[in-house]
Amino acid sequence: MKTDRAQAVATVQVDNERVTVTEWRFPPNAETGWHRHQFDYVVVPEADGTLTLETADGKSAQSALVAHRTYFRNAGVEHNVINASGQEFAFVEVELKS
Repeated sequence: MKTDRAQAVATVQVDNERVTVTEWRFPPNAETGWHRHQFDYVVVPEADGTLTLETADGKSAQSALVAHRTYFRNAGVEHNVINASGQEFAFVEVELKS
């Protein structure tokens, strides 16, 4: 699904046979676009903020993130992530390939 929102900027910091580490930077209201995670992953928020998570079943929910409070998700998650913080927001995502 294409929207008129700005796109979050993904900067790959490490990519090898074991992990991919990507910093995601979101201007206000920017989105990642729809994607499915092929690997288990860990997210480390760089600041406090709120994200809206749209899921493939048409639902959406807000998630409050706290700076440096890491969380883990299993592979297979399919969603679009939108910055609902009202200011720039960023996190580091570590995908576990092995």
